[in-house]
Amino acid sequence: MKTLTCRIFRKTAAFLLILLMSFTFALPVFADSAEEQADRILAGMSTKQKIAQMMVVALPESGAAGIQEKYQFGGFILYGRDFYRTNKKGMKKLTSSIQKKSKIPVLIGTDEEGGTVVRASLYSKYRRSKFRSPRQVYKAGGYKGITKDTKDKDRFLKSLGLNCNFGPVADLPYSSHDFIYDRSFSVSTARTKKFIKLAVTQMGKDRVVSVLKHFPGYGGNGDTHNRIIKDKRSLRTFKNRDLKPFAAGIKAGADMIMVSHVKVNAFDGKRPASLSKKVHRYLRNDMGFDGVVITDGLGMAGITDYAGGDPGKAAVMAVRAGNDMLCVTTSYKACYNALRNAVKSGEISKTQLDRSVKRILLMKIKRGIIPRVSSLKTDNAVRLTE
Repeated sequence: MKTLTCRIFRKTAAFLLILLMSFTFALPVFADSAEEQADRILAGMSTKQKIAQMMVVALPESGAAGIQEKYQFGGFILYGRDFYRTNKKGMKKLTSSIQKKSKIPVLIGTDEEGGTVVRASLYSKYRRSKFRSPRQVYKAGGYKGITKDTKDKDRFLKSLGLNCNFGPVADLPYSSHDFIYDRSFSVSTARTKKFIKLAVTQMGKDRVVSVLKHFPGYGGNGDTHNRIIKDKRSLRTFKNRDLKPFAAGIKAGADMIMVSHVKVNAFDGKRPASLSKKVHRYLRNDMGFDGVVITDGLGMAGITDYAGGDPGKAAVMAVRAGNDMLCVTTSYKACYNALRNAVKSGEISKTQLDRSVKRILLMKIKRGIIPRVSSLKTDNAVRLTE
């Protein structure tokens, strides 16, 4: 009887041990923290890869996948012409081909604001009707309509292989005659704050990168696409009005903030905001934003005129001012080469380079563009060998 009991005990113990081991090996291997993963990727990057990671380039007319294979840019921005050239199936194939050539998964975005600024939904081959402006959406469906509209945009863009929408617009115009009015949500600070909060929150849930624009706020100013604009508002005005929607977006978890090319006397009357260290220090220190800061398009007259028509010079000035990413809408080769030379000469420090690239990597990990993996596993999220 004693022998039988011992046999039963041994068999039961063995069964329990096997059962315990099976459960143990079935448990998931927890990934490192996002910061640890970003540090690990950063440590394996070359200087050239870091520089390219800071560039969001206008999609080339042809050969985008091959260009990405060579340069390894951090992102691409698509305009109406890019959607016009193809259709849903073709766009999906294009974005997929770019991702396949990217050693670090790439940001692919567009300006699908709704209303006067739409890129893909402008064409019926992508969507039956273009997205309405947030102002029109609110009028028809209130704030619930804003959340639904944001969700619809996110789903639409992701279906095409895009992971970023360059919005929402946080600018506060003063009247219907202002340049930014048609792209804005309201002249009301309180209403715009709520709109920004809802849009940014929903984009975060949908894992679509949000870009607040155009810091520190256009207000009643003219269009920097065409000329240098000077802003004479007081700092008190900005604090009491224009900065509040941006603060709401930061609190809601905005991924990126786009800085305008307006010369804002309240911060720095000498340089456009996008090239001003003072503006960037205020955004970081006073507003507490630690996400990715990106310039408005470097091909706009508000910055090219200031840089004497030299896109490479503008790119270097923008990085030195504190931008993490550059929206390179023209001459990507000139910008890339100028940045390489600036890093080589020490004009741009490697410390600053690493700080910016880490912010970009963290954002991509946070939004699922770079998959979460553990250092205990083979990291298939990136392929950094040159």
